Amino acid sequence: MIGSANLNVMIKAARKAGRSLVKDFREVENLQVSTKGAGDFVSRADIAAEQILKEELMGARPTYGWLAEEGGEEPGEDPTRRWIVDPLDGTTNFLHGLPHWAISIALEHKGKIVAGVVFDAAKDEMFFAEKGTGAWMNETRIRVSSRHRMIESIFATGLPFAGRSDLPETLQDLARLMPACAGVRRWGAAALDMAYVAAGRYEGFWERRLNAWDLAAGIIIVKEAGGLCEALDPAASIVESGEVICSNEPIFENFAKVIRT
Repeated sequence: MIGSANLNVMIKAARKAGRSLVKDFREVENLQVSTKGAGDFVSRADIAAEQILKEELMGARPTYGWLAEEGGEEPGEDPTRRWIVDPLDGTTNFLHGLPHWAISIALEHKGKIVAGVVFDAAKDEMFFAEKGTGAWMNETRIRVSSRHRMIESIFATGLPFAGRSDLPETLQDLARLMPACAGVRRWGAAALDMAYVAAGRYEGFWERRLNAWDLAAGIIIVKEAGGLCEALDPAASIVESGEVICSNEPIFENFAKVIRT
């Protein structure tokens, strides 16, 4: 699949940062880790990966804005476009030696996500999509699952940790959803959860209190794979609210009804 110049820049940047992260992942026990907050860690590898991504993306498009987990927000000369970047989604997995983490890059234009890349460097799976061109994993076109019965469906979410205030809400979600489905998974990397919905590995995903960089790329990958993706409040923006629910079309209505109750 031949993408636009912007998408090729994104894929190239993700691969370069991925090589750096994989090298550090092999030496995970020696990483210098500093505490950012309860249950939320930042590593030397994380910061180095963001620097690589910034050099590659801003080097190619110096007028674009920038929003990233470690470096924060920087307005660009072009107010209509910005990169939204998570250099290491699944940091806790990474630091525990669990090979389930990803680089997430999105391009926003006039408030809409128009391209996204989620790169699982440990497994060499590159998920990407661009508006109007479908969703892909490496060289293969991907589509959401065709299952239409909740009881046959697997869902994913994030479980609040370290005393976060949204734990009761999530437990209520699980109490309503689990009797109605085939299972719920919590793998600790929202970007990959959304990519897995796009690839048909999960039927759906929902989570509260995410950041823009956790989910921006996943939005367009799910949509271009034929899925539906909304904020938990249907009138809100996913990126601005930090809340998302997505699934294939046949089960979306029933799934959303359970979560939004």
